Amino acid sequence: ACPAAAALAAWPMWYEESLDGRLAPQGRRDMEQLARRMAARFPALFAARRRLALASSSKHRCLQSGAAFRRGLGPTLDFGGDEVEVEVNDSLMRFFDHCAKFVALVEENDTAMCQVNAFKEGPEMKKVLEKVASALCLPVEELNADLVQVAFLTCSYELAIKNVTSPWCSLFSEEDAKVLEYLNDLKQYWKRGYGYDINSRSSCILFQDIFQHLDKAVEESKSSKPISSPLIVQVGHAETLQPLLALMGYFKDDEPLLANNYAQHAQRKFRSGRIVPYAANLVFVLYHCDHANASQEEYQVQLLLNEKPLSFHHSNETTSTYAALKDYYKDILENCHFKEECELPKVNVTAVDEL
Repeated sequence: ACPAAAALAAWPMWYEESLDGRLAPQGRRDMEQLARRMAARFPALFAARRRLALASSSKHRCLQSGAAFRRGLGPTLDFGGDEVEVEVNDSLMRFFDHCAKFVALVEENDTAMCQVNAFKEGPEMKKVLEKVASALCLPVEELNADLVQVAFLTCSYELAIKNVTSPWCSLFSEEDAKVLEYLNDLKQYWKRGYGYDINSRSSCILFQDIFQHLDKAVEESKSSKPISSPLIVQVGHAETLQPLLALMGYFKDDEPLLANNYAQHAQRKFRSGRIVPYAANLVFVLYHCDHANASQEEYQVQLLLNEKPLSFHHSNETTSTYAALKDYYKDILENCHFKEECELPKVNVTAVDEL
């Protein structure tokens, strides 16, 4: 009498605790193929005997991603042997863990997610809950938004990892999927995006590091030295990339994402599934132009997000002079100090506390 419930009862539970936090085989393939496409796109950068600097977060899946990327370049590229040393750098790749203000006021603060919690109780989610409960022949009181979200994630994981349409997917229509996508986007918006300033400001340590590498390459090029680090690969998380893109002003909607404006955001720019999908990547490409008309046009930059050119805010073009780009982000490069940004506001200490 209940086909959806019967299909789920027969569903084999394949996810094991040992898989937790590790890269899936599909993830390894994604990283290897990304490396091959990058090498084909920039053959001069990925040429033999070019030095590859590889940095990663300490998490297994990031270290495995870095290793898979290196493997994708194949044995023909001599990056100092097959075992490129990976520098573990959590202060850059997991800056959010090292930012006390973010941890206390957003990460561990339940009230910071009030919009997410309100949406879970709102009319759109209520409708999804009723439909899922009906499909499973259950009283709606036995379900909540978190359980339904787990079911939806299980459907999406099986599709992404195993390329199969899971029986869990049969519980949801396209409209339900849009509601659950918005629930996830709300969480990313308030925890990693534009919801709170500290989300993006905490990433300035990484932003400044990127420009220090670019500055060094320009300096070496100007003095006719070989570029000491022509190829720098840093492997982090969606939570590393999302705040950085927010710091740079990308995918910002005119109105904030709220629990009560779901319909208004049907065409929103902030869609985390498109911005930071699996194997998401942001590439800064620095060019030296031999035949530039003016000295400030000699060095140009291109940004690629998930291998597609990203337009610059200051020009709406997909290439920019390096000087113009630095000028546009001058405030962040000069005035964003990680230590000060991430300090918790001082609380007055009373005499009793001192005792």
